[in-house]
Amino acid sequence: MAALPLTADQIAALPEQLPHWSLVGGKLRRELRFVDFVEAFGFMARVALIAEAMGHHPEWSNVWNRVTIELTTHDTGGLSDLDLQLAHRIDALAG
Repeated sequence: MAALPLTADQIAALPEQLPHWSLVGGKLRRELRFVDFVEAFGFMARVALIAEAMGHHPEWSNVWNRVTIELTTHDTGGLSDLDLQLAHRIDALAG
């Protein structure tokens, strides 16, 4: 499935649709904190399964109980519908 680039209007609506995310350098970014490393890593493993099934992978890092996720679509040179879908699925996992 080809990614569809988000329009300027869709990007402008992102803060309302994704209140836990910010736009940083043209990417969607979310920082999460967990009780400990095991909980953080477990969350990353669950996200990894979703991302692999979608064929759309985040840029992310983990330091002990913190996970930072950045979403962008390299094929479109910016944000796409896949980033929006993955962000919603990550939010659903995060609760």
